[in-house]
Amino acid sequence: MSSAKKSTERLIKKYPNRRLYDTQTSSYITLTDVKQLVLDADEFTVIDAKSSEDLTRSILLQIILEEEANGAPMFSSGVLSQIIRYYGHAMQGMMGSYLEKNVQAFTDIQNKFTTGQTGTFEGKPFSPEMWTQFMNVQGPMMQGMMNNYIDQSKNLFVQMQEQMQSQSKSIFGAAFPFPPVEKK
Repeated sequence: MSSAKKSTERLIKKYPNRRLYDTQTSSYITLTDVKQLVLDADEFTVIDAKSSEDLTRSILLQIILEEEANGAPMFSSGVLSQIIRYYGHAMQGMMGSYLEKNVQAFTDIQNKFTTGQTGTFEGKPFSPEMWTQFMNVQGPMMQGMMNNYIDQSKNLFVQMQEQMQSQSKSIFGAAFPFPPVEKK
C-alpha cells in the first residue's frame, strides 16, 4: 500500500461479505491495511456499498478492539466502564469533547519531543528506541506531571458540572423542585 499522500480523501467500500474495497487502488484491503492508512495519517471514509452509510467510526472501533485484544491494552476495564457510563448521560457530548481535547494535547506534547530541536539528541532525531529509553528514565516524572494534569482536569470538569447544575436550578428551579445535594 502506498504511503504517498493524496489530495483527495480515499473512499473504501464495505460489502455485505465484510470485505473492504479501496476505490483508489481498485483492490480489496484488510483491517491491517486500514490501520496503516491511519498510521500514515491518510484521510479516508468507509461506506456501506449498498446503503452508502458512513461506517468509518465502526471500522476504527473494530481496529481498536483488535489492538486491545492483542498485546498490552491501552484501556483498563475501569476506564472502559467509566466511558460506557457516559453513554446516554447528559454529559455524553461534553465527555467526548473532553477526551478528544486531552488526546490532542497529549499528541501535541509527544510531537514536541519527536520533532524540532527538542526532538533531537546529539543532533539525531528521536528513534523509537531512544523514546523508550527517555520514557524509562523520565517515567516517574512524567507520571507525576500527568497525575497533576489529570487532577486539574478532573477538578475543572467537576467545577463545570457544578456550574451546569447551578444554572439548571436557577433556570428551572421554580417549575421543578430540586432536592438538596449532599457534598461529599
